[in-house]
Amino acid sequence: MDADDEVQQPKQKRNKQRVLLLSSRGVTHRMRHLMNDLETLLPHVKKDSKLDSKSQLHLLPEIADLNNCNNTLYFEARRHEDLYMWAAKTPNGPSIKLHVQNVHTMDELKMTGNCLKGSRGILSFDKAFDETEWGKLTKEVFTHIFGVPPLARKAKPFIDHVLTFSILDNKIWFRNFQILEKDPLQPNGPPQTSLVEIGPRFVLTPIRIFEGAFGGATVYSNPEFVTPASARSLVRQNKGDRYRQRKDAQEETSKRKDLRKREENVLAVSKVFA
Repeated sequence: MDADDEVQQPKQKRNKQRVLLLSSRGVTHRMRHLMNDLETLLPHVKKDSKLDSKSQLHLLPEIADLNNCNNTLYFEARRHEDLYMWAAKTPNGPSIKLHVQNVHTMDELKMTGNCLKGSRGILSFDKAFDETEWGKLTKEVFTHIFGVPPLARKAKPFIDHVLTFSILDNKIWFRNFQILEKDPLQPNGPPQTSLVEIGPRFVLTPIRIFEGAFGGATVYSNPEFVTPASARSLVRQNKGDRYRQRKDAQEETSKRKDLRKREENVLAVSKVFA
């Protein structure tokens, strides 16, 4: 036996990321369709039944451990209209809480793009992620969650789409594009790479980053975030102010009319020449 054979080659690290996907009770049909789209996109996802109580988030690391998962995507619905997403590394953290807005699912968009079910996607991150500390941490967590391992059980050995994460206005914009090798109008022409959107698409607003899984010390807090409930309350308050202003104006007008009538009565001909 040669000396070269006796030297053991360093064992290559295997990517063993598995993601637990679940939601709280009270999700609407659109939220449910978004979860189904993500399950279709990510073949290393294990879907679980809904979590009964929103106050028992400390149970999620245990549920992830029982399902042999080291990442968790938890969708929390509030008031049947607000959707929050928790992206966490279990069991030790960190975890990111994000507000999900402008959700458009695959069925709703009717995009022309298409990709093989179970294929792996390229992750494309905006360079703005590397400019802030919270951006670097979010990029790392999203790489673990959305990056499909090459040896995942349901994964196909093809790469035919790109998942893009862009930062604009301190929000994370998610898009999914198909990679076209040839121009569909000229199938026999020269190779020309282009992108066609598939869906889904949504916008994430980071709220808070915690040191542990679904709790712990706050690593980052977004000072610009306004809760949807307080935004709606402000809109209702503005409507109430407009209503009060209109009522005050109507009352002022009626007072002026009464005053004018009294003045006309005092100066009436029958009273002046009585």
